[in-house]
Amino acid sequence: MNQLAQFDAWSAGQNYEQYMGRWSRQIAAKFVPWLAPPERARWLEIGCGTGAFTAHILGKCAPSSVLAIDASKDFVAYAQAQVIDQRVRFETADAAKLPVPDAGVDIVASALVLNFIPDRLAALAEMKRVLRPQGLLGFYVWDYPGGGMGFINAFWKAAVEIDPQAAELMETRRFPFCTQDGLTKLCREADIAATVEPIEIETAFSDFEAFWQPFTLGAGPAPGYCAKLPEDQRARLKAKLAKTLGTKGPIRLVGRAWAVKAIVNG
Repeated sequence: MNQLAQFDAWSAGQNYEQYMGRWSRQIAAKFVPWLAPPERARWLEIGCGTGAFTAHILGKCAPSSVLAIDASKDFVAYAQAQVIDQRVRFETADAAKLPVPDAGVDIVASALVLNFIPDRLAALAEMKRVLRPQGLLGFYVWDYPGGGMGFINAFWKAAVEIDPQAAELMETRRFPFCTQDGLTKLCREADIAATVEPIEIETAFSDFEAFWQPFTLGAGPAPGYCAKLPEDQRARLKAKLAKTLGTKGPIRLVGRAWAVKAIVNG
């Protein structure tokens, strides 16, 4: 396993839902109107996770079909149990080796996943391969370098003050390309002429305990790190965050992503 990915912990669907799934649904509600997909399209979703974006596609986009894939068997099983619809099929698959024939879909979409794919250029090449001519490609990632995921940014800043080595695990450092310029450059390298724009939500927590609890569940990079801390160090981290954010609510922080869309010529 990649040393930096050792805390990513993509196996606990219910726990990840509490950590990120609810925010995934909110940002999806902003992304889909911006993407403006046609109805009756054949969709491929890469990195379905808990099925938050899948459910939004089915509920808002009137697709003819959706193939939703994820590298995690546990996430696929969780999403399959949560999203019941005859138009969707879930499958465990690698983004760099998509189980779709050439020009087999009308839309390829991915929500908050591309930064976790090891070979992004290979994945983008596969997306282009499976899209029909003039097919629609759309994805989004959190603006980690710009502090765009406020609650994660706050967690890591506090963690680094207690454990300087935690800086190596910060998404800010791991995913420096998650900027407007970085994503534009990545798409250009993949021979994709893309539009890259910001979309935002507010992540609100009723009080500090509601903010802290998802970090204790072990699903995702920051929770994976938190769960592996010795008890005394985890208590120090919690106290540091409580001092910074306050113990009473609500706690309101920005959630900003960079959204990418392109018409692919094939």
